[in-house]
Amino acid sequence: MILQPRFACDDEVRVIRNLRNDGTYPGYATGTLLVRRGSVGFVRHIGVFLQDQIIYSVHFLEAGNRIVGCRETELIPADAPWVPNRFERGDQVTAKLALSIDGAVAVNPGMSGAVLAVLREPDTTADYHVLFGQRLLCVPESALDAATPD
Repeated sequence: MILQPRFACDDEVRVIRNLRNDGTYPGYATGTLLVRRGSVGFVRHIGVFLQDQIIYSVHFLEAGNRIVGCRETELIPADAPWVPNRFERGDQVTAKLALSIDGAVAVNPGMSGAVLAVLREPDTTADYHVLFGQRLLCVPESALDAATPD
């Protein structure tokens, strides 16, 4: 099987997932956010991992001038449609309106929660897994506001 890269050197690309250190980026703890989703960079090198995955070295100028390895599934062309999300995992949010499950109100407007996961496609607004007290709900971005500091 011959792998055909989707991108070429010097192509401008956008990363569609947060890139965290998997332990291979020197000087940063494992799990550290290296590049935020939506960031744009330039392909500098194309390689292969385990003979079945194309890996691109992408230079992200605005993300600390970092060069980070990216899988092809993590990249789209920089000019492709992109809708940024307002929240990330760990952000505190509040419900803008009552949220219900099977017709019963589970979360009242103004109730605080924590974003546990971001669910999205590049050209759509995000939905979020939000923990409100003991309840985990899938909530559209339009139903959330940023929590105000106490």
